[in-house]
Amino acid sequence: MTQLRIYSDRDGSRPLDEFGDGEAIAAALRHVGVRFEQWSAHQPLTAAAGQEDILAAYGKEIERLKREGGYLTADVIRMQPDHPQRVELRQKFLAEHIHTEDEVRFFVEGQGVFYLHLGDRVYATLCTAGDLIGVPAQTPHWFDMGEAPQFAAIRLFCNPEGWVAHFTGSPIAQSFPSYHDFV
Repeated sequence: MTQLRIYSDRDGSRPLDEFGDGEAIAAALRHVGVRFEQWSAHQPLTAAAGQEDILAAYGKEIERLKREGGYLTADVIRMQPDHPQRVELRQKFLAEHIHTEDEVRFFVEGQGVFYLHLGDRVYATLCTAGDLIGVPAQTPHWFDMGEAPQFAAIRLFCNPEGWVAHFTGSPIAQSFPSYHDFV
């Protein structure tokens, strides 16, 4: 189930507020400039659906986002519990970082937690199948997909070659609940 927990950036032991309703999550994130939407597929997808099938199922929404955000390309990333780089990839994105362009992800299946460090708050959002999150460029954040990741997500880019994590060096991520505390 999709969740949003808002913490003081000085205390990851207990949330200041929690939301489990998609509309309430969207409103709370919109208040701080973050896009959150929930989508339904326009055609049924199987667990074996490939990139082309997934992109076609959400084509209308993808085209709308491309127009609204200036995104040029979309692709699909799939992580499985047996992915050979799952440990390294998880560790890489567990540290607070920024990007010079938006990070837009739509969860087709599975789930992961985005942590957004905005001002003196941390917005921890468990995104599940059907959720889209748009993290604005230059927003300090980190992502936890768990030890046995299981998700497929559509990614939108202005420049996929330029999508690089710039780490802040802050240890803040170590002070907040992990993916496993959400599920």
